[in-house]
Amino acid sequence: MAGSMIQSVFLSLLALSSSFSSFALAAPSQPTERQASWPYGPFVTKGRDIKDTRGQNVVYAGANWPGAGDTMLPEGLQYQSVKSIVSKLKSLGMNSIRLTYAIEMIDQIYGNGGKDITINTAFTKALGSTNGSAVLKKVLANNPSFTANTTRLQVFDAIAAECAAQQIYVHLDNHMSKGAWCCNTEDGNSWFGDTYFSVANWTRGLSYMAEHGKSWPSLVSMSLRNELRNPENDATLSKNSYNWQDWYKYIKQGTAAINSKNKGLLIFLSGLDFDTYLTPVVQGTALTPGSGKYNPADFAGYTDKLVLELHNYANDASDCTGLQNSLYSNGFQALHAEDTKAVNVFPVVLTEFGFQQDASTWKGVYATCIASYLSAQKAGWMIWVVSGSYYIRSGTQDYEETWGLLSHDWSTWRSPQYVDGGLKPLIKNTVSP
Repeated sequence: MAGSMIQSVFLSLLALSSSFSSFALAAPSQPTERQASWPYGPFVTKGRDIKDTRGQNVVYAGANWPGAGDTMLPEGLQYQSVKSIVSKLKSLGMNSIRLTYAIEMIDQIYGNGGKDITINTAFTKALGSTNGSAVLKKVLANNPSFTANTTRLQVFDAIAAECAAQQIYVHLDNHMSKGAWCCNTEDGNSWFGDTYFSVANWTRGLSYMAEHGKSWPSLVSMSLRNELRNPENDATLSKNSYNWQDWYKYIKQGTAAINSKNKGLLIFLSGLDFDTYLTPVVQGTALTPGSGKYNPADFAGYTDKLVLELHNYANDASDCTGLQNSLYSNGFQALHAEDTKAVNVFPVVLTEFGFQQDASTWKGVYATCIASYLSAQKAGWMIWVVSGSYYIRSGTQDYEETWGLLSHDWSTWRSPQYVDGGLKPLIKNTVSP
């Protein structure tokens, strides 16, 4: 009888286990669940590498797509469709975009009873009634799924959906607080507590976008803030707060804001001086002026979600060895666990670098040196910038972007020589195992 009871209990447990399995298979996929198809997320970090759910390394190779300007809309849609722009990047073998946004967009949503403004309103406010109407007409002609009442976030949604369709990772970047061209040290967006940089609004905005992005299968990571820098417009803030100690205080708030809403996302940490160095974090030295140090325990539960990002625009470099040494000491040292000074090992992604797109600049020291370094390190990167032009930049409408991979009307490559001779090899050399 005891044997019969044991057998009965065993069969009951087996049936219960089976029902749980069936439930798990039938349940809708959530961003924090392991995905059995692209993008094979959520991603995690393991030492210097980013890993997908198959255990394979993920190396970002992509471009920046600005959406944090005055309109707070992704650029270029008056010239091309969302699908066309994504397809151009895909055709190169790129696997990611760094899609930028402004906290002001979320502030306006909260100030408008939770409703986003329309693209009609966004263009009118930024470009004026006449020009705004003309640009909107072109946007709608190129993107017939949009209407004048489409909201800004719905445009972001459409880009994320197209990226998912073409298997392009989306990395969301908080570029500015106030929607405008970035960056300088007197623009009021430089540092926590600056004129437009409300810490409360910033963390609220990070949380909002992390939550909103749960509906985007292509969203795999978010940044905390683009190019933190000395707030030279505010001498008191500069003297009392622009330091590594306060950086750490606010970084902990920002990472928690994202992770609390979307635990599947990688979170990118940017450094000081326009995000050009993160040495104290890598080497585990004092976060001055205090004596505290970076401590993984401060990010309990998501230490395997943190990635370092750096920028480099040393375009006047004449010595490749010197440039590569500075890249190493400024943060890429974190890729090297064998270096005893690399106390904290992370993946590192060069989320901005760039140069004039013409027939010859890409052959110079800076461009070739960056490419050879990223290839040797098997490090991720996102070039600045895909944009051939901007709706408006620093007061000039339909601004020409000579660093843009695409022509003014976003239809062709601005420098086919670079695309074929420099960019495609860089993609192949970094993404390939």
